[in-house]
Amino acid sequence: MKIKYDKETDILYIRLSDNPIIESDEERQGIILDFGANDNVVAIEVLNASKKLPQPNVMEYEVV
Repeated sequence: MKIKYDKETDILYIRLSDNPIIESDEERQGIILDFGANDNVVAIEVLNASKKLPQPNVMEYEVV
């Protein structure tokens, strides 16, 4: 998994796998899901992230 936040464009990009992206859909305004084969989610893109998330540049990661 790779997570990038671009402060200049205010976009948070979460790449879940290296599988090729076949299709993208804007599920909600400013939330784009990228799909690979078998409709698996490959990536999530959040536009205007600073308006949708309290701190898009801060990440917590937990494995249980």
